[in-house]
Amino acid sequence: MSSSFQLHYPWTSRPLIANAAMAGFAGPDLAAGVSRAGGIGFIGVVKDMAKLNQQLTSAKYLLEYDELEARSSSTLPVGVGFLLFVALLDDAIAIIERHRPAIVWLACPAQEGDFEIWSRAMRNTSPASRIWIQVASVSVARRVASTCSPDVLIMQGSDAGGHGPLPGAGIISLIPETRDALDRDGFSNIGIFAAGGITDGRGIAAALACGADGVVMGTRFLASKEIELPAEEYRKAILEAKDGGVSTARATLFDELAGNSIWPSGYDGRAIIGASYNDFSIGIGIEEVREKYASAVKEPHKGFGGEVRAAVWAGTGVGLVTEVKAAGEIV
Repeated sequence: MSSSFQLHYPWTSRPLIANAAMAGFAGPDLAAGVSRAGGIGFIGVVKDMAKLNQQLTSAKYLLEYDELEARSSSTLPVGVGFLLFVALLDDAIAIIERHRPAIVWLACPAQEGDFEIWSRAMRNTSPASRIWIQVASVSVARRVASTCSPDVLIMQGSDAGGHGPLPGAGIISLIPETRDALDRDGFSNIGIFAAGGITDGRGIAAALACGADGVVMGTRFLASKEIELPAEEYRKAILEAKDGGVSTARATLFDELAGNSIWPSGYDGRAIIGASYNDFSIGIGIEEVREKYASAVKEPHKGFGGEVRAAVWAGTGVGLVTEVKAAGEIV
């Protein structure tokens, strides 16, 4: 796989490190900083394609990627991550056709079959862009390998912050079992990136030893200088969290604080345990929890300070995140 990665991502160095395509957090500054340092930078989007267009234009400027390159066969050395359950395919096609990022990351479909629809559309739109698909189980990985032929499968472990399919498994078992299954099925050409709980070189070494070709880190980059945050208190909560396996939890509650969740069934999210989670866990009704949340988000800290009533998405590796660094320094 090493020669394939060098061919398609020639700016990278090993070990291969990507930032998670955290929608609303991972913007052009972070993506460019990661790619400039030899990693693989990603921009995350929910459904605002006009904003994504601006972000990719900014990334070109930051990477000094000029129009001559854009008209050639090369691709922009960053990737774009789409949440399939909410993004509109036709709008996404227009963006990919215009900017031709190196990678299109597909995650969180309402139905598994959407992976195949999006994969086919993206390949037709930008043949040079690689397709990365995020899944969380060996069985889904095998099916997606067969139906979509992705270039990379991002295997998301249960320690990951933010959203993913439940219940999931840790990467220590998930990565080697997936690698063995893909090899048996004749898909040894498909790369694997590990995601979930990785925040430093020790975690990267463990993932590589398990058979991963590279890693994705999200929580670590929440303490990068380039991250886009809703409030400075968000970063403070990340830096102060300790004992990440205990101080974070996976729950659907975090998506229900402002009202009914927009997420399809079968997904939840890992965030730092705060007052909203604690109240709900001892039997306080959801309406009262929502009222307290609504009051907290009106404060200057937007609910991320004080009792922490808003969702601070973070993985179990958050206890290892103790200082703010530039994205390039982290890589």
